[in-house]
Amino acid sequence: MVKLRPLAGAILASVLLTGSIAATPAAASTAETVTISAAAAARPGNGKILYSRYSRGQGTLKVKNGNRTDAVITLVRGRSKALSVYVRARSTATVRVVRDGTYTIFYTSGHRFSTSSGRFTRNPAYRRFDKRLRFVTTSTSSTIWTLTLTPTRGGNAPTRGVSPSDFPA
Repeated sequence: MVKLRPLAGAILASVLLTGSIAATPAAASTAETVTISAAAAARPGNGKILYSRYSRGQGTLKVKNGNRTDAVITLVRGRSKALSVYVRARSTATVRVVRDGTYTIFYTSGHRFSTSSGRFTRNPAYRRFDKRLRFVTTSTSSTIWTLTLTPTRGGNAPTRGVSPSDFPA
């Protein structure tokens, strides 16, 4: 079980990984090698919004990831993917633009996230919260939810595994 309760929080920084490519020019008469530095797939920054269809809301979602792996939280409204946010391992991220509505919450965790496919390429796990979250804004308040991804004794938000093909990428 995972703990689910209202609250608020902070956003952190990002890291860029680098790599190199070695190439031998076709026109070279000698065995000369040229090394070109290239940026590898960058690990998204903590709190990075990866997808946003329904933004400009006033609801707040705070995600505490106490696990050793990074995670992507995805909110689905009806049958439509609404929002995805990247949360690094042992970090907390806050999204303050959630539009009013009821959302099913999915998350995936793992290593080596591919931004092009929206999936982790090493040891991926796919889960869905059993409870849906409802965000409501009035003239005097807006909803704030906190999700804790680390299993918590006495938690009130059970999750279940889902097939990778059922995960909203």
